[in-house]
Amino acid sequence: MRKQTMDRDWIATAKTLSEALPYLQRYTGAVVVVKFGGNAMGDDEAMAEFARDVVLMKQVGMNPVVVHGGGPMINEMLAKLGIKSDWVRGKRVTDKATVEVVEMILSGLVNKRIVQAINDQGGRAVGISGKDDDLMVCEADDPELGFVGKPVEMNVQIVRDLYGAGLIPVIAPVATGVNDNETFNVNGDTAAGAIAGALQADRLLLLTDVAGVKNKAGEVITQMSPDEVHALIEDGTISGGMIPKVETALKAVKEGVRAVVILDGRVPNACLLELFTEHGAGSMIRSTLTRVKPRRR
Repeated sequence: MRKQTMDRDWIATAKTLSEALPYLQRYTGAVVVVKFGGNAMGDDEAMAEFARDVVLMKQVGMNPVVVHGGGPMINEMLAKLGIKSDWVRGKRVTDKATVEVVEMILSGLVNKRIVQAINDQGGRAVGISGKDDDLMVCEADDPELGFVGKPVEMNVQIVRDLYGAGLIPVIAPVATGVNDNETFNVNGDTAAGAIAGALQADRLLLLTDVAGVKNKAGEVITQMSPDEVHALIEDGTISGGMIPKVETALKAVKEGVRAVVILDGRVPNACLLELFTEHGAGSMIRSTLTRVKPRRR
């Protein structure tokens, strides 16, 4: 006979699963786009934890879509190859040589590393880039920056086909151009926002290396409407590198994403905390601050 022992950790785990049930039911069939980046990408343990969370999301009936960055890896390879970068207003000028390295690192090394991590956790991931099936077509964001693109046309049926077949799409933010033989590097947050908007996603989760949007007292603001975000930018509360992130969030909400959450990716299981607990783990931006149920797919 198996010996029955009661362990506090087991009891706590069972209690947590029970309490998560309403949230699991709420997100059944939901499309959740996750922008993965920051320090976690260079840490094997953090990568494995993220992959487990994504696999769990798929296992409980959600449709996760991963969009990733890879800036540190690009910088490292450019340095190894002796390719120097020029900068305009704090942004890298991406010439032909640089964009070739960007595509190699993002579509190759980084993308396949994330795919492998998800597969190792029991998921079924497929890596693509914005070039596949013309998922993301771009034009130059700023002529001075070279091949840095902004999406002007989105074709997301390939993403729907993948998650509809039980697969987890992992997307590198490299895009084709409106002209022949062009390749563009797209900011990871921008790409995630554009993909989420085109999918009419229920959630866009932007994982960062900061706690979220903070007020002047240094406290994380948990919920904001677009009008409140604009006011916080105007009075200087939101500044610096947070501005592009909230602008991405605002654009995504305007395009039909139910809610965008800026999350601290350094927190263990940040995505699960946000989706499956009452308190969440970041700053949510949505058009209405009343609870909105995800669309049924």
